[in-house]
Amino acid sequence: MPFIDIRLAGPATREQKAGIVADVTASMVARLGKPAAAVQVNITELSLENYGAGGQLIADRDAPAKGDAHAEPSQ
Repeated sequence: MPFIDIRLAGPATREQKAGIVADVTASMVARLGKPAAAVQVNITELSLENYGAGGQLIADRDAPAKGDAHAEPSQ
């Protein structure tokens, strides 16, 4: 039974998380031959105030450029 933990910097919409779970599950089915019901996916959203890179909190960075991996999702 695969257990997948995903950590996201910042929030994601319910629809985005549902898509991630569907995509990861499909990959485990296709690549490992696991039944979809056996795939367990846990998504943890990290506050940008609780995550840092390059010696700086992500929340303290200037507004991210479009397409930046740390950009907030559009609501």
